[in-house]
Amino acid sequence: MITSLHSPHVEAVKALLGSRGGKARKESGQYVIEGFSSIKEALDFSPEEITTLYLTSDGMSRLATIPEGYFEIVEVSPEVMKAMTDTVTPQGLLAIAQIPENSFADFLASSKSELKIAYFWQIQDPGNAGTVIRAADAFGFDAVIFSDNSVDIYSPKVVRSSAGSHWHIPLFTSISEDQLKSQIAGRAFDIYATDANGGLELLEAANESKDRSAIWIFGNEARGLEAKVVSTLGAKQVAIPISGKAESLNLATAASVVMYAVSAARK
Repeated sequence: MITSLHSPHVEAVKALLGSRGGKARKESGQYVIEGFSSIKEALDFSPEEITTLYLTSDGMSRLATIPEGYFEIVEVSPEVMKAMTDTVTPQGLLAIAQIPENSFADFLASSKSELKIAYFWQIQDPGNAGTVIRAADAFGFDAVIFSDNSVDIYSPKVVRSSAGSHWHIPLFTSISEDQLKSQIAGRAFDIYATDANGGLELLEAANESKDRSAIWIFGNEARGLEAKVVSTLGAKQVAIPISGKAESLNLATAASVVMYAVSAARK
């Protein structure tokens, strides 16, 4: 059992969580998973991505089974776990995992013909990013793509906000609109972009796309979508009708509404 707060294990975890965590994650290709529900999902769906599982005796008792042969298991004291974790009330479980090297081109080559994909352009808020990953998972989307200059989706806040959906749905990062256009060339995709002034209403667009592959594009929280993105991808602009007095919907809410409508139309 590790009891020293100066253990190299503690320093390694804190480096991935600290103010320079983004740089550490990029250089090491690793990230931190915290909390019982997230770790359980990772163990159940992607144990091969985990490199180290840290447990207190209490944390160990919470897991019914632990997959063997995939990762190192390290028991630590409650004090060490508290020093490691980014959460206010540690749950006695923490894992280090490898950031997967997902290839969108390979995904397309091995996928079915009718795909529903969400593309987020320069999204910045970690809570929004985790929420839209969770929504895409919940509503049966096949993949989520984040453009270049987007939030780090393997940061602790994003991983926590996705509530385990990181390991249920393929995620792709740093794909610009030009790269996306190049990679889907030759495949029949309908492209839609949300816009308050769009000429196509959401339910109409969802029904139109129900039997076809489609990519749904969502813009930056503050700036929306630049015209260049829409024109590059040849997207149809879709409006979400608002009947109440709210001026608009925030990004995570709008994306969830769209993905539900797409899911409902498919059924």
